[in-house]
Amino acid sequence: MEITIHARGVNLGEDFSQIAKERIERLSRFHVPIERVVVEVIHENNPHHGKNSSHHVTITSHGAGPLVRAQASAFNDLAAFDEAAETIEFQLRKKHERSKQINRDTLRKRKTI
Repeated sequence: MEITIHARGVNLGEDFSQIAKERIERLSRFHVPIERVVVEVIHENNPHHGKNSSHHVTITSHGAGPLVRAQASAFNDLAAFDEAAETIEFQLRKKHERSKQINRDTLRKRKTI
C-alpha cells in the first residue's frame, strides 16, 4: 500500500508521518483492496475559524475497492488525523462486514442426492 502525506501551511514532524503510516497500514486487516492512500494536512491561519478547528485532515483511499474519504478538523494535526482515521476505519469495517457471506452451508447441513 502506497501512503502519501501532503502538508499545506504546516510543518509536520517525523512522528506524525510514522504514526500516520502505522495507523493506515493497520487498515489492511479488513481485506478491502486499497492501493494508495493520500493524507492531506492543512493548517488554517484565519483567526475567524477559531483555534479548535485550525487543522484539517483529509484521508482518501484509491484502489480497486471502494473510494473512501474522511475529513476531520481539530486543534492539533494528530487529533484531526485520529478523528479522520476512526471515520475511515468505520467505513472500511462496514464494507468488510457487507462482503462476508453469512448464510454458509456446512457439509452436515447439505443434503446428498
